[in-house]
Amino acid sequence: MRAAPPAEPPVIALQALRFAWPGQAQDCLNLPAFALAAGEDLFLHGESGSGKSTLLALLAGVLLPHSGAVRLLGQDWNGLSGAQRDRLRVAHIGFIFQQFNLLPYLSVLDNVLLPCRFSALRRQRAVAAGGSAEQQAHSLLRQLDLAPALWTRRAAELSVGQQQRVAAARALIGQPELLIADEPTSALDATRQAGFLELLRAECAASGAALLFVSHDQRLAAGFSRVLSLSTLNQAARELAA
Repeated sequence: MRAAPPAEPPVIALQALRFAWPGQAQDCLNLPAFALAAGEDLFLHGESGSGKSTLLALLAGVLLPHSGAVRLLGQDWNGLSGAQRDRLRVAHIGFIFQQFNLLPYLSVLDNVLLPCRFSALRRQRAVAAGGSAEQQAHSLLRQLDLAPALWTRRAAELSVGQQQRVAAARALIGQPELLIADEPTSALDATRQAGFLELLRAECAASGAALLFVSHDQRLAAGFSRVLSLSTLNQAARELAA
């Protein structure tokens, strides 16, 4: 009998993760296990100060755990240099930051194309999806309701809501395997929130990407296949350790 092919690793997974900021007597994160598979979508919520942003930085390899492991596509962040982590992150993760992190002096279009300039893989995928990286950027910006007249403006000239949508287009371009969205709808009205969520899910479904959506607003959790409370998970780990 022919052996079954080995199972694909989760897109992102952590095991026995513990992290504390300098000067803290207690871990701010103590998580026994967590994984997100290709095509899966997860709504993560937690009260202010529960460690959501810290967890996202650990998942993206911006921070490293004090103990335990975080793996992206089977690769342990702890085994990589800073430069290697940067290359892996830009090739495989689209990140919508709470503060957007756009380059204010670049145009809207140049901001969206940044992942394709730093990752040949993201550019190849954008070309495959849209005919060119620029064409995929145009398509995403239109779907996010940003008119062509805005595309040549500097990011600093846009409203907060417009900047948030530019950040979303930048995260989606080139079909990364993991999309992390940190409070991505906070500057959008209710109508645009619904369209934004629909676009995120549709783009991730089309590419088979995993979606990790983080928000304190639990009204947005409807429609996600998994909902997780970080506060509850942290508390359960502390009770087990007690």
